[in-house]
Amino acid sequence: MPCILKGLRDLVGRYDVLLCDVWGVVHDGRAAFPGPCAALARWRAGAGPVVLISNSPRLAADVGRQLESLGAPRKAWSALVTSGDVTRILLAERAPGPAFALGPDRDRVLYEGLGLAFASIDEAAFISCTGLFDDEAETPEDYADLLAAGAERRLEMICANPDKVVQRGDRLVYCAGALAELYQRLGGAVRMAGKPHAPIYAASLARAGELMAGGLDRRRVLAVGDGVATDMAGAVAQGLDALYIARGIHAAETLSAEGQVDAAAVDGLLARSGLHARFAMTEVAW
Repeated sequence: MPCILKGLRDLVGRYDVLLCDVWGVVHDGRAAFPGPCAALARWRAGAGPVVLISNSPRLAADVGRQLESLGAPRKAWSALVTSGDVTRILLAERAPGPAFALGPDRDRVLYEGLGLAFASIDEAAFISCTGLFDDEAETPEDYADLLAAGAERRLEMICANPDKVVQRGDRLVYCAGALAELYQRLGGAVRMAGKPHAPIYAASLARAGELMAGGLDRRRVLAVGDGVATDMAGAVAQGLDALYIARGIHAAETLSAEGQVDAAAVDGLLARSGLHARFAMTEVAW
């Protein structure tokens, strides 16, 4: 059963680096969480680097600007690595394509400078999926016919965001991972670089190592997140200790009636997926 922490201060001296999830831990898509941001800033000021590791399909610089626009202070993180950053490597390998770009216009920056051409699903060489065209109004089932056409043509999908859902304010919205899951059910092949897959951890740990003067000891890296299939699965696969944040996409299952983390509930939730976390908190606090 995970140890319930009062705050990150209890871990000072035990860990050097935090690999911290973004959506659900630092913000909810509408506003940054003041307490967690302040706690991360204090960790960075006195304990070690904070590397934000995000499944956003956008590039790190763009996500950084988004964080600041939501009210997150820049001093809360040392570096930022996104699924979009590592997905660009997979996309560049397939240039000039053409690709069928599935996702909102705001994600088009992902393709800049890659030399990719674009085409319809009937003429594309592969699918690049960053999300739903309209995640406020659509569901994955709205794409069943489109994805079936891609699967029939044996097009590989490059999924830039493995998350299936994220919390936006007080509701959950679908992400690219939900479309990838449906595509696989229809017989399509999918490649992903974000959490829980190895490429984004390799990039994040390399960045953390650059920030550590004496080199990086993976045993002193703590992964922080609220997603079971992404944050926790990725941490376990990488052999990293994990801190589970209960106020996130699984809050209904892991918070008590009083709004506090329920250790037994967290343990049960993770165990059903064959996972575990060393620590748990309601939200990141100092």
